[in-house]
Amino acid sequence: MNIAKIMIPKVLTVFLREDQTVRQGLETMATHSYTAVPVLDGNDRYIGSVSEGDFLRCLLAAGTTDKKLLEQYTIGSILRKDFCPALHVEAEEGAAVAACLNQNYVPIVDDRQMLCGILTRRGLIAYLADK
Repeated sequence: MNIAKIMIPKVLTVFLREDQTVRQGLETMATHSYTAVPVLDGNDRYIGSVSEGDFLRCLLAAGTTDKKLLEQYTIGSILRKDFCPALHVEAEEGAAVAACLNQNYVPIVDDRQMLCGILTRRGLIAYLADK
């Protein structure tokens, strides 16, 4: 299986950077209507994902929904590094299927942990159906 052929490439995906503010993250999530988004460090390495639940926990801890006040929190401070583990771009088909059973999308990385793109359940199912 060639994951690179069926993944959505990084240039077509939405992602956040760990140094962006929670306000920026909320606005990105709202604009695109996603429930979770990959997060990159300053060197474009995949470091985890944030979900709607992570933002909700931040809002509850901050005790406010005031967008201006949410600028003091960064995406890195709410990031769960164990959420949405990545697969290597050369992963086996079985690993991709197993990951997609547990995650809405699977971040795909290279040897340097650089985000290459994401594999969606829909993309994997379409690939398997055409096979």
